[in-house]
Amino acid sequence: MGTFNGRVGNGWGTVSNEVTGWLAQNALPLSSLTTGVSTVDLQPLKDVLDGVRIVGLGEATHGTREFFQLKHRPLEFLVTEMGFSVLAMEASASAGPAVDAYVRQGVGDAAKVLAGLGFWTWWTHELLAMIQWMRAFNRGRPEDEKVRFRGIDPQHCGDSLTILDSFLRKTAPDRVAGLLSTLRVLATAYPGSRPDPLRRLVHDAEQLLNLLRRQSPEAADAIRHARTLVQAADLVTRARQHTDPEQTVFAARDQYMAEAVGELLDDPSTRIAVWAHNGHITKSHHGGAVPTLGQHLHTRYGDAYYALGLLFGSGSFRARRIWPGPWTSPRASAVVTNRIGPAGPTAVEAQLATANPGNHLVDLRSAAAAPAAVREWLNGCHVTRGFGALVPRWTYRFNLSPSSLRLRVRRGGRSVEP
Repeated sequence: MGTFNGRVGNGWGTVSNEVTGWLAQNALPLSSLTTGVSTVDLQPLKDVLDGVRIVGLGEATHGTREFFQLKHRPLEFLVTEMGFSVLAMEASASAGPAVDAYVRQGVGDAAKVLAGLGFWTWWTHELLAMIQWMRAFNRGRPEDEKVRFRGIDPQHCGDSLTILDSFLRKTAPDRVAGLLSTLRVLATAYPGSRPDPLRRLVHDAEQLLNLLRRQSPEAADAIRHARTLVQAADLVTRARQHTDPEQTVFAARDQYMAEAVGELLDDPSTRIAVWAHNGHITKSHHGGAVPTLGQHLHTRYGDAYYALGLLFGSGSFRARRIWPGPWTSPRASAVVTNRIGPAGPTAVEAQLATANPGNHLVDLRSAAAAPAAVREWLNGCHVTRGFGALVPRWTYRFNLSPSSLRLRVRRGGRSVEP
């Protein structure tokens, strides 16, 4: 695991001098957050990521410009200097092929395919610049040397409905209405919304998928989109709260995203950068209970998965504010600027800033040989600040998420607790 810490004003910490000294000594200072500069400061990543096939690029918020700029920079480095070939993103699996067609073949318009991903969080100048760079990198290269784009989130599946409608009108015109009638609600329903007819959605999506599987090989693309509808139907019909956290919509969503990454890794030559929130790329449970995308990947691939969380100090970020109380409609609230001051002394952000107030990376795997005090600190209980696309009105400033920096070491070819 690694962490990035941005500038945190006059942050202060409560860790021992021994821990602070180790963090300062092992910090990898960043000369810039933007692309187009020397990569000398990133060269240590080649040793850090030796043997790694999947790098999770996290972010503490979905609405911070500097995170997007910073993630673009290591993405270029991973692609151009380390042979990574796929960017898998917490974005619409349904609309992802349109972005991929643009970056690989120049099909369509960059701004339009980016908007098609459906998430307001990704409709930014920084992400537009990133997919335009991917297109520029691919131009003139053989297909097997091009970097690809994959959306891995079953949400926002309108493109899949459109493609399947067109496919069925050609192959089963008399059955289009019956096969898709109940599923069209998935174009606008969001996870956990539980629309009517609740019990039929998953059944009808699975029925469509089974029908297409009996079709000729030409149905391969349609089958992929039908699988997306099955997953989307599962997400919108699941509850947001359950006595078993693994039955919630949150657990299902991360599992589906991990499965999408796993399918890409069936090719042993593939190396993937996974773009998602810190809450997804972490190797520990989200909120202390829900299995995450990163946890699934680490369980399956061990140290071939590396989670790089991005932390921040003070400033502002954009998110929708929601009222306290029962979940209603998150899309009804406006996207606004939310301001926040420096982290308190118990937060990891402040402790990193005490050791090194500048922008830097710290490779926590290197702590296997660190003094006992450092290993004890890593294995302790920690909190960080993190905000998704939605934040609670008024109280968001006080939100702290439990975070695991737990040190893992390799023994006998497997990853275990020290």
